[in-house]
Amino acid sequence: MKFGYKFSNLLGTIYRNGNLVFTPDGNSVISPVGNRITLYDLKNNKSRTLSLESRYNYTNIALSPDGSLLIAINEKGNAQLISMVSCTVIHRHKFQTGVQCVNFSPDGSYFAVARENLVLIFSAPGEITGEYNPFVLRRSFLGGYDDITWLDWSSDSKLLAIGCRDSSTKICAVKYTRNFRTYNLSGHTDAIVSCFFEANSLHINTVSRNGQLCLWECSMEPSDLLEADGTDAVPPQRKRKPISKQNGSDAENESEDDVENDVEKTAVEGDVNEVKDESVKKSHPFFYKKLGRHYLANEPRKEKRDALLTAANYNRQTKILVVAFSTGAFYLYELPDVNMIHSLSISDYPISTALFNCTGDWVALASREIGQLLVWEWQSEQYIMKQQGHSSEMTCIAYSPDGQYIATGGEDSKVKLWNTQSSFCFVTFSEHTSGVTAVQFSRNKKFLVSSSLDGTVRAFDIIRYRNFRTFTSPTPAQFACVAVDYSGELVVAGGQDIFEIFLWSIKTGKLLEVISGHEGPVTSVEFSPVSTSSTLISGSWDKTVKIWNCLESNSEHETIDALSDVTCVTFSPSGEEVAVATLAGNITIFDVKTATQVTTIEGRADLGSGRLETDVVTAKKNAQSNYFSTIEYSADGECLLAAGKSANICIYHVREAILLKKFQITQNYSLDGLNEFISRKHLSEFGNMALVEQREELEGGNVAIRLPGVRKGDMSSRRFQPEVRVFSVRFSPTGQAFAAAGTEGLCIYALDKGVVFDPFDLSLEVTPKATHEALKKLEYTKALVMSLKLNEPNLVTLVLERVPHRDIELLCGDLSPDFAQRLLQHLSRLLQSSPHIEFYLQWCCCLLTSHGYHDGVFQQTALLGLHESISRKYEMLNKICDYNKYTIRVLLDRAEKQKELQELSGINANAGNEDSDDDMILIRSRDDELLKREFSDKSEEDTDDMAEESDSS
Repeated sequence: MKFGYKFSNLLGTIYRNGNLVFTPDGNSVISPVGNRITLYDLKNNKSRTLSLESRYNYTNIALSPDGSLLIAINEKGNAQLISMVSCTVIHRHKFQTGVQCVNFSPDGSYFAVARENLVLIFSAPGEITGEYNPFVLRRSFLGGYDDITWLDWSSDSKLLAIGCRDSSTKICAVKYTRNFRTYNLSGHTDAIVSCFFEANSLHINTVSRNGQLCLWECSMEPSDLLEADGTDAVPPQRKRKPISKQNGSDAENESEDDVENDVEKTAVEGDVNEVKDESVKKSHPFFYKKLGRHYLANEPRKEKRDALLTAANYNRQTKILVVAFSTGAFYLYELPDVNMIHSLSISDYPISTALFNCTGDWVALASREIGQLLVWEWQSEQYIMKQQGHSSEMTCIAYSPDGQYIATGGEDSKVKLWNTQSSFCFVTFSEHTSGVTAVQFSRNKKFLVSSSLDGTVRAFDIIRYRNFRTFTSPTPAQFACVAVDYSGELVVAGGQDIFEIFLWSIKTGKLLEVISGHEGPVTSVEFSPVSTSSTLISGSWDKTVKIWNCLESNSEHETIDALSDVTCVTFSPSGEEVAVATLAGNITIFDVKTATQVTTIEGRADLGSGRLETDVVTAKKNAQSNYFSTIEYSADGECLLAAGKSANICIYHVREAILLKKFQITQNYSLDGLNEFISRKHLSEFGNMALVEQREELEGGNVAIRLPGVRKGDMSSRRFQPEVRVFSVRFSPTGQAFAAAGTEGLCIYALDKGVVFDPFDLSLEVTPKATHEALKKLEYTKALVMSLKLNEPNLVTLVLERVPHRDIELLCGDLSPDFAQRLLQHLSRLLQSSPHIEFYLQWCCCLLTSHGYHDGVFQQTALLGLHESISRKYEMLNKICDYNKYTIRVLLDRAEKQKELQELSGINANAGNEDSDDDMILIRSRDDELLKREFSDKSEEDTDDMAEESDSS
C-alpha cells in the first residue's frame, strides 16, 4: 500500500471571513476558507482548494486584472503573493499590523494596501511595470483620523478613493498632477462602507453604514488631468542611525522584514498634490459637488429598526449598485436615478460581503455567521450557486460504497451529501432536531441512516431525497452510534443515556429486539462486512467489547475486556479481526472467532501534545490524557487510520504495530491547541493574559473560567477560539483517498498523482526504448507487459491505444493474474479522462471475462475504482444526452413553428395577390369608363362644332 497522500480538497467549509474575488472572466469566484483559499468554478460546477495554507485565517484577498497574481493577507498582517498559474507562494511580506483592505489598480501596475489609517501603494511585479521585486513601495498616504474601510481606483489608475471609518472619503493621486489637489469628501454621518468611481469618469458615489448614499460630481474629466514631467514620487529614505555599542546586539537581531518595513515605521511622506493655501483652494479648478443624498436603509428598517448596511458593491458598466444589510436582505439600485430594481432576503443573518462579476449579471453574497456563499443571477432570478457548510462542528462522515459521495453529520442537526468529483453539497436533510452522532451508507447505495441525540434513527432515500423511515426506541434515548448490516435489511443503534442496543428492520420499520448487556454508554457498533455473517460488535464505556450474533441467538454474546473505556471499534475488511480504541491511548486488535488479542498499538505519544490558551497545565501533562476517538481500516486491511483530539492523523501497520506515516491536518494558529508552550508575550505579572477578560464591573468578574466538561471550545467566552480536533476519519473504498472531519471542515487527502517512478518486477532489459521497439515489431503482448512493469501511465496508454481492437481479447487471455490486476487499475483511470469510451470498455469486458472467474485475481479496490469511473462517465453522458435531447426538441419545435408561419404567410400572400388583381381590375375598369366618358364628351363637342360650322355656312 502506498502512503503518498497529499492534501487534495476541502469540503464542508464554504466561506469563513474576508472578501470575495471574481476571476477576470467572471466565471469563477475565489473565497477564503480559514487559512486556505478555495476556487469555485461556476461554469463547470466544480470547486478546488489550493494546497497552500497560512498560519492564520485569511481576511483580505485581491486578484490582479489578468488573473495571474493573488495577494492574500491574514489577520496578523502576513501577506502572501501567490501565482495562480502554479498555485504556489512566490513571496511573503510582513506588515506591522492587520490589513483592512487591498486592491489592484485596473491597469495592473500598482496595488494599494490599507492598514489602520495608512495607505501603502506598491508596484505590482510583472511585465507591465517591468518590476520583478515584489512589494516595492512607491507611495504612502494618510487616509483619515480613523481606520480605512475601503479603497477604489479610478478607471485610468491615476486616482485612489480612500473611505474611512471617520465618515470621510479622500481622493488622492498616485503621481504628481499639476491641476489636481487632494480632496476630502465629508457629508456622511456614519462610517464609510464603500466608495466607487464611475467608469471613465471622476464622479464618485459613497455609501455609509447607516444606509446613506451620496452622489458626487467632479468638475474635471480624466483627460483634463495634467501629469508632471517627473516620474513617480519616491518616498524619502530614512537615514539609518549608526549602530552604537549599546544597541549593537539589538541591531544584529533585526530580520529582513524589519529592514523592509522601515518605510512603514517612518512618518508618512508629505502629499505633493495637497493644497494648503485657502485662497488657492477657492479658485482651484478641481473640486466636487454633491448631487444628492439618498437613504437606502428605509426599506430594511421597515422590518428591523436597527438595520445597518454591511456591504456594498458597484458595477461601472451596468451602473448598478448592490447594498446588503444586517437583516440578511440585499437590494439592487440603478444609478444615478437610484431606482430599486430588485430585492431579496437570503437569510436572517448579516451579509458580510457582496460582489458583482465583470459583466454585472451575477452577484456573489456571503455570510460569515452561517458560512454561506451564494451567487445570484438577478435578471433571471435564479441561483447560480448556493452552498452552505455545517454551522457548527462536523461530527461524523461516511463514504458511499463506490466512493462518489460523502455523507456528513453535524451538531447543527443536519445531514449533508457531498459529491467528491465536484466538491459541492447537492442535498441537505434537516429532519433531525439535535446533533447527529453517526451516519452510514447501505451497501446498495440506495439509502443512508443517521443517529441523533434527539432519540431517532432516520433512513434517507438517496435517489428521491426524502426521509422514508424513522426509528425510535420504546423509551426516549440518545443514540451515539449506528450501523447497517451487509444486506441492508437491519439497522442497529447504541444508546448514550440508556445502555442498550436497539435493532430495527428497514423494510417494516419495527423494533425487532432490544439487546442488553452493557453497563455504560454504548459508543460504537458495527456489523461484519462479510455477507454470510450477522456478527455485531459493540464497544462501551464499561471497558468491554461484546460480540453478538443478531439473528441466531437472543442477547447471547461474548465479552472481551478492553481494560479501559472503549471509544471506537471497527471490523477489518475480511471480517476476521476487530480493532478497538480505548481511553488509554492504545489500539488493540482482537480475533473475532477466538476472542484473543492479536497485537497492541501504543499510539498515545504519536498524537502529539498541545496546550490551550486557558490551560493551567502543561502540554506534556495534556499528552497523558490523549486518546484515539476514531479509527478505520484501509481497503486491503493491512493498515489502520487513527485520529483524536489532536491535529495529527496516524497510519499504523496492523501486523508490525508500527507508525508508518503521520499527517498534520492544519497549521492554523487561529485555532486553539496547536502551541506546545504559551508565548512569553502573553504572560504578565498577573499570569496568563488569556485567563483575563476585559469585562465591566457588573458582568460577573474578569476571569475566564472554562465550564466543566467543555471539549470543543468555551462558547460562553467573549473571545471564542475553536480547538483543533479530528472527529472522524474514513478511507475511500478505492483506497485512493481518505477523508478527515476536523475543526476546519472535511479535508480530503488523495494519493499524489505526480511524476513518481514506481516500477513492478523490473529487470535490466525492460526499458521504454525496448517497449517502443516491441510496438514497431507488432509484439503487443510483450510491449504491454513491459509498460506495466515500468508502470508509467503515458507509456501504458500508448501501448493500449496501439493494440488493434480485434486482438484485445487475445491479449487479455495471455496476461498473468498480477498484470491483469494492474491493467484494470490503469483502465479505471483512463475511463475517467479518455474520449475512447467504447475502446476501453471493450478492454474491461475482455479482461473481466478472461480473469473474472478466478478467485483473488482482482482486488476489491480495483473493481470499486472501475465501478466509480463507469458511474461518473455514465452520469456525464446522461447529462450530455439529456441536453442534446432537449436541444433537438427545441429545434424541432422551432422548425415546426417556422413552417406553420411560412404556410400562414403563403396563404396570406396568395390572398393578397388575389385582392391586388381584383383591385387592378377595378382600377382598370374605372380608368376605361373615364376614358370612354372623355372620348364621348370630345366626340359630342366635335359633332356640335361640326353642326355649328355647317349652320354658319
